[in-house]
Amino acid sequence: MRMGEQQIFNVMIAFFEEDRWDIQWMTGRPVLSMNFNGNSGSWTCYAQAREKQQQFVFYSVLHINVPEEKRHNISEFITRANYGMIMGNFELDFADGEVRYKTSIDVEGTSLTHPLIRQVVYANVMIMDRYMPGLMKVIFADQSPAEIIAEIEAQNIAPEDLDEDDTHPPSPNGSRPH
Repeated sequence: MRMGEQQIFNVMIAFFEEDRWDIQWMTGRPVLSMNFNGNSGSWTCYAQAREKQQQFVFYSVLHINVPEEKRHNISEFITRANYGMIMGNFELDFADGEVRYKTSIDVEGTSLTHPLIRQVVYANVMIMDRYMPGLMKVIFADQSPAEIIAEIEAQNIAPEDLDEDDTHPPSPNGSRPH
């Protein structure tokens, strides 16, 4: 990567530093790794700059790989979860059982800004936090994916239950920024 080709990567670093994430640069690649502690557990996140394509991609990856005998049920769970998702999607690697949630934005013709990154990142971690208990139930319990999704999606958040200032989602350590 030449300096002029790192625009997205540099904006990405500035965002995560300003937002006080503990980031690690994956040497030689335009990728940052970090941990996130949500209400439902913790997981690893990856932020990737795709300079040539002018894209920013953010992943939340479960710490547990799905055992082979549970991959069919997990694929049903994520297919049901993905149906109707507006921003992002769950993915399953059938080869090793990795499950991740991906959000991204294409900034061709414009610039990547901190508010755009914030939307991509926090939409991602909030969805992973919401669905993580269901993913764990599919892996460790005998409840059907359809029942688990129905339980999760029945837990709609009423507008009156939202924090007055929901423009500040939880920080990486689980607290809200001041």
